[in-house]
Amino acid sequence: MLLSDKYPFLTNYFTAALSDSNRALPQSILFYGNDLNSQYILATEIARLLNCQGDKSDACDCLNCRWIREHSHPEVRTISRLDNKPEDDDSKTVISIKQSQMIKEALMSTSEFHRVFIFCDRDDKGRICGLNPQNFQAETANSLLKIIEEPQPGVTFIFLTIYKDDVLPTIISRSQCFFVPSKENVTYDYTLIENIFIDYLNFKRKDVFDISQKLQDLTKESDCKAILTAIQNYMLLLLRANPDRTEIIDHINCVEDAIRQADLGMRSINIFDDLCLKIIN
Repeated sequence: MLLSDKYPFLTNYFTAALSDSNRALPQSILFYGNDLNSQYILATEIARLLNCQGDKSDACDCLNCRWIREHSHPEVRTISRLDNKPEDDDSKTVISIKQSQMIKEALMSTSEFHRVFIFCDRDDKGRICGLNPQNFQAETANSLLKIIEEPQPGVTFIFLTIYKDDVLPTIISRSQCFFVPSKENVTYDYTLIENIFIDYLNFKRKDVFDISQKLQDLTKESDCKAILTAIQNYMLLLLRANPDRTEIIDHINCVEDAIRQADLGMRSINIFDDLCLKIIN
């Protein structure tokens, strides 16, 4: 399936921006959502269109388009904890200050190409993963702010993440953000919470602590994180069926915060109380 078939709004938006001299393509872009592979393909497609020397069609075989398809373009760089590390950079778990400095030094010289820096993470098998506060830490993000806020002509930064709030707010404020909904055929199991949470969008404020207690009762059979994951799975399915219900995106972020709280060892009843207070109006 072509990317334009999967994401017609996004591909039409960027294609129109690139072909209309009266519209400016944002020089800092943030994609968020569960489908990191599609985010990365979108990012490289933007890079291809920005550098294409031909007709910008899907089939264009100009040198720049071939380089980008082969992931060998000299000025389209993936920046991750594993990609584009300076020789003296021995960090393995984060995008480092040294990588930030490398980018700044690269931008001190001119280039005949449109330079694109795609920030993401990779797992140990090389699969694209999202930025988060652990792999893209505040110190590194802050060191990039000036070149993002006052970008040179011919330079674009693209950030990929699952949850928008996993990226430093100062990066978000300087970027145009686009939600990329998942189109993958993934099985989301939510049977654990189905009888309790199936109608959560219609819950009333008075139901908050009753629902929280029902979730707490499930911990007699399953751990807190499994319950939260089931809630998140249900919300992801609901979002796929109701892409205009943008509040579900905020709720998914709240569940992700709750999962982090569970990882830190917080009491499950406190986690459920806090979550229900945030998502039930």
